Amino acid sequence: MSITDLRLFEMRRVSGLGPLCELVAEQAARGAPVALLAGGTDWIVEQELAPPLKISTADPAGAGPAAPPLVVDVSRLADLRGVSLSGDTLRVGAATTYLEMRRSDVILERAPLLARMSSDVGAVQIQARGTLGGNLATASPAADGVAALAAYDATIVVQSVRGERRIPMSALQTGYKRTSRAPDEVIVAVEIALPAPGSPWYWRKVGARRAQAISKVALAGVAEVRSGRLVRLGLGMASVAPTTALLPSVRALCLSRPIAELTPEEVDAAVAQDISPIDDVRSTGAYREHCARGVVRELLRQLGAPV
Repeated sequence: MSITDLRLFEMRRVSGLGPLCELVAEQAARGAPVALLAGGTDWIVEQELAPPLKISTADPAGAGPAAPPLVVDVSRLADLRGVSLSGDTLRVGAATTYLEMRRSDVILERAPLLARMSSDVGAVQIQARGTLGGNLATASPAADGVAALAAYDATIVVQSVRGERRIPMSALQTGYKRTSRAPDEVIVAVEIALPAPGSPWYWRKVGARRAQAISKVALAGVAEVRSGRLVRLGLGMASVAPTTALLPSVRALCLSRPIAELTPEEVDAAVAQDISPIDDVRSTGAYREHCARGVVRELLRQLGAPV
């Protein structure tokens, strides 16, 4: 589907977050679909795989399960944009683009993993349109942005006419492309409790190309080390499970003892316990598992583990 095909949809633009929540609530109460459109880099592509739209001259909005959603342009809403820092809490608006993140002085200084990841998300044209909110709403297990947010143990801020709610990253994804966000809730922002300045971080994307390709495997990591022990370790791995893999067994192992005592065998075993890669058009499950072990070991070596 191209941008010109948006003529098939009813489209609206609202003046602020309040009217947006009211409109989404109205649609949810009627059981009617709604699509919040910022960059459209996920949603527009998905329409190529969707069932044909049911459009009739009597009812331009369509009817039945294949009826088109109401499309609401949120790309210009100030309430959903921008980067701010309050103490050690970073807030990134859901409609902030990857290009804005990679150019943000605040992110470059305090959350460099986000800037590095953003530079690998497609070409500059995609970076100029794609958003974290779109990645989170789509909930693809291959999303690089979601893997980076998982490494930071981010909190997702959602809003509805019922009020504001905060969802821990660990509780957001409930299955393949499914989330715990309610139908009437709008993703407003992402909040991150930042590690100490200068803390180590890691980003590795394995794919046909470093950018402009969906990851075969991607690993994001954020750590804090004191006296040879990890006191914080956040991990997010893409493309190895039905949801973004948080690698809880790897995290528990690494926090359980000094880094120097970790062994390759137990690290590999923990990785295998945390992932369930599949064969698809981009890779094989066996290759993904091999890559997953390799990137986790590389991260831990950089932190001082003899693996």
